[in-house]
Amino acid sequence: MIRSMTGYGIAEQTYNAKKISVEIKTLNSKQLDLQVKAPNELRAAELELRNHIASKLQRGKVDVVITITDTDLTQTYHIDQDIVEAYLDQIKEISKNLHIAPSDDMAGLLFRMPGIFNVPVTSYDDDFMGKVDETLDQALELVDGFRIQEGQTLKKDLLHRVELILGLLEQVEPYEKSRHDVIKQRITKNLAELTTSGQYDENRFEQELIYYLEKLDITEEKVRLRQHCNYFNESCDDDQAGKKLGFIAQEMGREINTLGSKANEVNIQKIVVKMKDELEKIKEQVCNIL
Repeated sequence: MIRSMTGYGIAEQTYNAKKISVEIKTLNSKQLDLQVKAPNELRAAELELRNHIASKLQRGKVDVVITITDTDLTQTYHIDQDIVEAYLDQIKEISKNLHIAPSDDMAGLLFRMPGIFNVPVTSYDDDFMGKVDETLDQALELVDGFRIQEGQTLKKDLLHRVELILGLLEQVEPYEKSRHDVIKQRITKNLAELTTSGQYDENRFEQELIYYLEKLDITEEKVRLRQHCNYFNESCDDDQAGKKLGFIAQEMGREINTLGSKANEVNIQKIVVKMKDELEKIKEQVCNIL
């Protein structure tokens, strides 16, 4: 089952007056480009978290944001009244000694002083870290579901475009049959114009014509292109098929290019241009597949 590298998932839960939130966004990338933003309290566990995320998502540009907020704000910050009183006494003494009028906004002045807010030191036990891991797994599961859904949409589009290429390949055959006669007539006409007598060795001419037509024969390219298209369709059901599909698309491109260079027929050239257009769309979509 193919997966897109585009995905999104967010999971939240509350535990011991703490709200745990994990948001994950993924985009396409040739390798795994993982960025994790987490509170300082989780730094010790960051390597473990990164390894867990990498094992689940494998490839793509991945942005993970883990936030932990207090649901009981009354327990978050405490104003140290003793420090505030100490600041107030010093301000009054300085104002008196230096004959400076006291501030009209004394409260605003005091609350800008450093150290008056007492922030409790936060430490997370194993139970809490277990909840963080649980929330992360929920977000990863949502991302994977998103990727699968996007992957099925991509698969449908890819199979449709491969079908179009195969349909265009079938349109080549009528022009291919008439191409030999056109080439023979063109060479015969040019040869007659180049010879003074208008006479030439017909046996030698037939040999040279056969050699020339064999060089322009596109049967092998058609067979290979059809095989590559069938192999592409089969590989769409493989896991992590993005790079494999990219390689197959390159081989399809080689056969289409060779077919175009050997065609020597305007209608076949037009069909080849349409094939190339569909193949470019396939390559663009393959870049988004895991």
